[in-house]
Amino acid sequence: MRIVRAPLELRAACDEARASGPIAVVPTMGALHRGHAALIEAAGRRAKTVVVTVFVNPTQFGPSEDFAKYPRTLEADAELAAASGATLVFAPDADAMYSPGEETRVRVGRTAEALCGAHRPGHFEGVSTVVAKLLSLVGPSIACFGRKDYQQLRVIARMVSDLFLPIEIVAVRTVREADGLALSSRNAYLSPEDRERAAAIPSALTAAARAHAGGQRGAAVLEQLCRSLLERAVDSIDYVTLADADTVVPYGAHEQIGARALLAIAARVGGTRLIDNTVFGEEPPPLDVAGTP
Repeated sequence: MRIVRAPLELRAACDEARASGPIAVVPTMGALHRGHAALIEAAGRRAKTVVVTVFVNPTQFGPSEDFAKYPRTLEADAELAAASGATLVFAPDADAMYSPGEETRVRVGRTAEALCGAHRPGHFEGVSTVVAKLLSLVGPSIACFGRKDYQQLRVIARMVSDLFLPIEIVAVRTVREADGLALSSRNAYLSPEDRERAAAIPSALTAAARAHAGGQRGAAVLEQLCRSLLERAVDSIDYVTLADADTVVPYGAHEQIGARALLAIAARVGGTRLIDNTVFGEEPPPLDVAGTP
């Protein structure tokens, strides 16, 4: 496995590898864990060449967010990537991805407006811009994204469709701990006490999913059920929202939802912001798959 740092070196490597078959890319910000390993393994089942990008992207962080303290563990990341089947790791500096005088951004729309888009202005513009750059460098390929960042997944899928990019987007299910907590690089920020309290997030999602499976269709009822369980454990809640699973447009409080819908959460435990979700009618509730590989 090679570590590549220069964008044009990555492009040249991918152009050469493409002659041997498809290329799959797994965009990450590093601090890799078993969830990332699942993405890399999924990529390896679809392509001979697997590129893992490790780049803490400055344009998707707000001024008061954790860009400076976000873990940077390239040596360990490279080891996990290699063990999971990666062919290349692309680890550029910020100046390489955003050269002096650069000014172009990808403008996002309705899919990015609610949920994290409402609480993190500019976040999805930064995400879409850097992903567009990465996909451009890799070229026609397969790209694997995790369902934990569900809104990000839908924003990227929308961008790829709208811009006619020759990329197949593969969604990989969320990997969870035994108590259901979704794996996240930010879990490392949690104290032991906070880690216990964070388990309320998958529990609340599961309770709502089971109520929906039992026939409850009221958006307000399901959201309140989830919120009431969360409030007992977390320090604050950014949102508990039911939304269309394709467009990520929230349902109104008085609407009845159908057989398939997204329930998404963002909550703070200690000083750590955690997100999670489940899609009713499409995947099992979080606690039903907790701890499975």
